[in-house]
Amino acid sequence: MKVDCENCAGCCVDWRALADVPDHERRGPQEPLDDTYNLVPLTREDVRAFLDAGLGDAMTPRLWRARDGPSVDVDGYEVAAVAGKPAFFVGLRTVPKPVGPFDTDPRWLPTCAFLDPETLQCRIHDTPEYPTECATYPGHHLALDVETECERVEEHVGGDRLLDDAPPEVTDSLLFGPEAVGQTVFVYPDPDDIEDGLLDRLVAGTLTDADRARFVAVAAASAPGTTAVEPTKRERAYEAAVEADSWVGRAAADWVTRAESEAPDPALGERVEEARGAPETPGWDALRSE
Repeated sequence: MKVDCENCAGCCVDWRALADVPDHERRGPQEPLDDTYNLVPLTREDVRAFLDAGLGDAMTPRLWRARDGPSVDVDGYEVAAVAGKPAFFVGLRTVPKPVGPFDTDPRWLPTCAFLDPETLQCRIHDTPEYPTECATYPGHHLALDVETECERVEEHVGGDRLLDDAPPEVTDSLLFGPEAVGQTVFVYPDPDDIEDGLLDRLVAGTLTDADRARFVAVAAASAPGTTAVEPTKRERAYEAAVEADSWVGRAAADWVTRAESEAPDPALGERVEEARGAPETPGWDALRSE
């Protein structure tokens, strides 16, 4: 498995506005309540690593409208459920950033919170917090014979991105079916607690820190293979998540404000993110010289 990621970031940027790209996020029996493109599903261990690193404000939940299969009514929404309780993912937050993938002119596009808008490299690559899904991508897609984002970029933009389409020999991190419960698919234990317009805010993309922290805490306190959630771990995880004040959270609000009024300049990443403590990225020249 070999890919060319330089000047791409197709799996980190919602680039649908740059090409006539069919909407593939809505395929399958369930429809996400949010409109995030290619949400990265975090494992329970990923969630804990982010919390330990003080990055609890970098995560966000995903729930689904139930169109087929088990469901439960929550705050006026019929959502997909496991054992009568809402099922959800935890993923990385997406914010508007000034990016120019595929040699296009920079423009404001929904972008992973960890992507450097200037180099189009991940700020946490090769760190303990780097998500399992990102580290193995597109391995899981190849193992399941599912179209990769690399291939979508090739089809709709051009170029060669997926240079080796042989699936990985080891797929231990690929969780599918019941074994995913408590590992990547989590179950919110008290549906009545999801009210006061929380799901409306999820749909509108206006979740609060406390909203996100509720789901992050449940994921961190979940037990693999079950719907159990350990109360003490949940409480501690909630406190860590809601009190997080990382560069990601502080930069997110700044990006939203700038996107409403400023010209898209990728160099803003230094002022908006690095000035707040974001790790720098090496650039592609540095990687080619290694």
